[in-house]
Amino acid sequence: MTEEDKEKWVFIVNPISGNLFGKTMVPVIEEKIRKYNLDAEIILTERPGHATELSKAAVKRGIKYIIAVGGDGTLNEVARALIGNKQVVTGIIPAGTGNDFNQIPGFPDRFTDSDWDMFFRKNVIGHDVGIVNDMIFLNGLGIGFDAEVAAQNYTEEGMVRKGGADKYIWHIVKTLLFFREKRMNVKSNDTSHEIDCFMNTVSIGRRFAGSFFLTPEAIANDGLLDVCSIGKLNLFHRFRLLLLVLKGKHIRDKRVHYFKTPAVNLEFPVKVPFHVDGELSFADKFNISIIPGGINIIYNPDGNHFYKRG
Repeated sequence: MTEEDKEKWVFIVNPISGNLFGKTMVPVIEEKIRKYNLDAEIILTERPGHATELSKAAVKRGIKYIIAVGGDGTLNEVARALIGNKQVVTGIIPAGTGNDFNQIPGFPDRFTDSDWDMFFRKNVIGHDVGIVNDMIFLNGLGIGFDAEVAAQNYTEEGMVRKGGADKYIWHIVKTLLFFREKRMNVKSNDTSHEIDCFMNTVSIGRRFAGSFFLTPEAIANDGLLDVCSIGKLNLFHRFRLLLLVLKGKHIRDKRVHYFKTPAVNLEFPVKVPFHVDGELSFADKFNISIIPGGINIIYNPDGNHFYKRG
């Protein structure tokens, strides 16, 4: 057995991700540990923030491969303890609902045998990390229409409302009909402008909410944030632009301001909802920057990944 064979792995599993799909991954990972002869253990999270605690503990124990099993939020929690640590590698086994992050490293939303083989080849690349108000994001943050939809799916106590896909679609339709844009001040690259914000996305990745390519030109290791600001829209243009977003064609519209930058500051007159890698928060000021290559992540060099090659 070589020294490489002795490298330790920890799989941090969110058992409630993907409507309890995460829990079903435990026996699958146990089988893969045996098949690939890994020195590994599986740990289940028990509460919000627990994945970060487990990730920190794994770093202290000298674990090299600290893998998230869940959705984007689970990976975000795991990665919080790994920023800037060049000795540790992370990755994600997708078990969430949307799995928007997973298309960045070039893996599908659910693994096949060939995907497991590729994953355990341990191809590693540096992945940029976004910072907003001391929070991190690996895919992106959203303000405006999409964040308002997300906010309606939470109770005042911060719990996800029950109701399933039909309820979610109703929230989308209701928000399309009644959402009112708020004035947003944007400062970037020594310039400043104001816009009535229908939707504003700042990202490392490209895809959000399962199928919306809001920042279709984003590269996850170019050291730049992609910003897509959509101005005030009437009802017709709201429906039209959302259809264009499905294919990333909206950025040619005159109502869309799309640019790349290493940092951007946003300010609203009141606190507004925003989501960071799918997790909801509220703020009125957003100081956003980037850490180039902030984490090491397993990716598929043969897949349709969103990294610079070479």
